Amino acid sequence: MLLADLANLQDVRNLAAAFQQKYDQLHVLINNAGLFMLRRAETAEGFEMTFGVNHLAEFLLTNLLLDVVKSSAPARIINVSSAAHERAQLNLDDLQGKKSFSGMRAYGQSKLANLYFTYELARRLEGTGVTANALHPGFVKTNFGRNNPGGRVIGFISALFGISAQKGALTSIYLATSPDVEGVSGQYFVKCKAVPSSKVSQDAEIARQLWDTSEQLTGLAS
Repeated sequence: MLLADLANLQDVRNLAAAFQQKYDQLHVLINNAGLFMLRRAETAEGFEMTFGVNHLAEFLLTNLLLDVVKSSAPARIINVSSAAHERAQLNLDDLQGKKSFSGMRAYGQSKLANLYFTYELARRLEGTGVTANALHPGFVKTNFGRNNPGGRVIGFISALFGISAQKGALTSIYLATSPDVEGVSGQYFVKCKAVPSSKVSQDAEIARQLWDTSEQLTGLAS
């Protein structure tokens, strides 16, 4: 087990380096970690916490490991997004929520960013033998969101209406292991089936702009 605080991009870099020191193959990368914040907070580098953990950490880790993933082809990259993206818009002028912040809006924007990242990554990986797909796991009964004020209420609602963690993991496992999706890339899955994501999420130009901005913010840009 290798551990990292995804609210600290130096920790993400250390994680990637530690992995590469131990292993020279990576066939499946599932970006599953994330958070929801009702109140605005910042990461170690000063990024808005939801955007920093849910998107920037995922973007940086994937890119740092991309060479070893490519050398391991066939390989799969899977990003856990959410149906919360469906009502979201990406404000490229206020990605850090400094002008206006809403916890739900920030979360939806981060999950939309996961899709832009997935689709752009899939385009860049064409012909490499590496696929990139995203998914919505469902409303899962875990401790997710209980770090917030009123976390007990979130837990109560989750216990009433949420599915088990085992069921929530099924689509991730399907995308990681099923021969049915071998070679399938640039898709969004719900309940192990490819479905259209929001029309907004399919804007290739915004996806490219977000990629360029993310490279700048994470220090990947040369």
